[in-house]
Amino acid sequence: MIKTRPGMKLACLEAMKRNNQQRSVLGFWRSSAGHYRNLLRSPVNKRQATTLLVSFLLFAFLGAVVFVGWFDTAVFRGVKKQNSVPRMSIEVPKREEFPLQCFTGNVTQTCPTNYPRRHNLQKPDSISNVTCPSYFRWIHEDLRPWKETGITRDMVEKARRTAHFRLVIVDGKVYMEKYRQSIQTRDVFSLWGILQLLRLYPGRLPDLELMFDCNDRPVVPSKNFRGPNAGPPPLFRYCSDHWSLDIVFPDWSFWGWAEINIKPWKDVLNDIKEGNKRTKWKDRVPYAYWKGNPHVAPTRKDLLKCNISEKHDWNTRLYIQDWEEESKKGYKQSNLEDQCTHRYKIYIEGWAWSVSEKYILACDAMTLYVSPRYYDFYIRGMAPLQHYWPIRDNSKCTSLQFAVEWGNNHTKEAQAIGEAASNFIQEDMKMEYIYDYMFHLLNEYAKLLKFKPTIPPGAVELCSETMACPRDGIHKKFMVESLVMSPGDTAPCILPPPYDPTSLRDLLDKRSKSTRQVEMWEDEYWNTKYKKP
Repeated sequence: MIKTRPGMKLACLEAMKRNNQQRSVLGFWRSSAGHYRNLLRSPVNKRQATTLLVSFLLFAFLGAVVFVGWFDTAVFRGVKKQNSVPRMSIEVPKREEFPLQCFTGNVTQTCPTNYPRRHNLQKPDSISNVTCPSYFRWIHEDLRPWKETGITRDMVEKARRTAHFRLVIVDGKVYMEKYRQSIQTRDVFSLWGILQLLRLYPGRLPDLELMFDCNDRPVVPSKNFRGPNAGPPPLFRYCSDHWSLDIVFPDWSFWGWAEINIKPWKDVLNDIKEGNKRTKWKDRVPYAYWKGNPHVAPTRKDLLKCNISEKHDWNTRLYIQDWEEESKKGYKQSNLEDQCTHRYKIYIEGWAWSVSEKYILACDAMTLYVSPRYYDFYIRGMAPLQHYWPIRDNSKCTSLQFAVEWGNNHTKEAQAIGEAASNFIQEDMKMEYIYDYMFHLLNEYAKLLKFKPTIPPGAVELCSETMACPRDGIHKKFMVESLVMSPGDTAPCILPPPYDPTSLRDLLDKRSKSTRQVEMWEDEYWNTKYKKP
């Protein structure tokens, strides 16, 4: 007797089954063929014979396909095919990175020479077909005072009176002539941001020369420069107002505010986005929240009168931020992502516009926007009742109480306003667009220059290495975190055209009407509430 190995009996049974199936199939074809031969010999008309023959051939073809599939599966089940063609793997070329090249030891830091001098796109079709967000259109308005006359060297020199530094770009290199020390490290991180712009788009910025003021309030009043030959000084700063000609530029905190431990914008955006997910809007505290320094402006001290008290609850929860005390505790109570717990957040200016604006608008809460005087570069792309709720500056408490009452009675609408602002900040204000705004503003400015930019005798060349390598602590940490490691893969977004006078007037009128509408609702609310029977 032949001994069988375990599993051999089962294999034999399967083989017998396959042979029987094969014989059955072959027998079926033989009998079918004979049947159709007999039909063709029988006295039927030719059309019927032809139809039967075609049916037989079609049926035979389908059967053959099934048989081949069965045969392939039965014979090669579990066996690796030797002649199979390997799949082609498409490898995406890895982008070359250029980290900081810091010297060690007692060696003077210099600028490296290996960073690309031209912005070579990886793909020929990488020219951007994306139009920049609408607030980019205000670049044309900010530069309009010099559209007809251009900018002369004499105009630039007049701006030196209050400037903290002169920025010069020649042949793709950055030079700085410093005049005075700015508040904290505003000048340092503003210059750092411009250096990152050149790393993102190397060789794409034209030669230019400008003056930059790092203080808060604008200093170029339009009333002093009227007429065709007025020649106002072009001065860059972080905010302006409707009575001034200062040119607005992204503030230093986009690359980190080291003095109060606010991280670079890209990281802050991610943190706030995650913070928004922790508490659903309907589960948030149904009051208006504000936390800040009230001692920088009378309007903020006035806001504190609206805090909850034994006599009245204005639907607000207001807190004083003591930055000196907070720094001693390691900024544990000032994480921006931990402050997205209320349905409503209040924005109010400080000495001028406030850096806090973008952090408040990003929080998914309906922003209660106290009527401002100043504007930065992006807020003109936002609108009342779409992105925020306007609050009267001259009657803050009653205006805030009504806003919260309205929001709690119209939760869907209030939530939609908060989310619209948050989406605007997350999408239209992501770091790529911040760089593109800087790129277009500097390009359009350079087109107006009527002189050839030159390197001043006292200027120093700047690059990421000379700025970051000598530093330490949180300042260097934020610079490393916000460093642009490689040139961009695509070109900047497309700058939209300027507003024509009619469309600009219509836009401003629409926003005024929205604010007046809110004030009418508010007046009606209080008149009804205190109406005598």
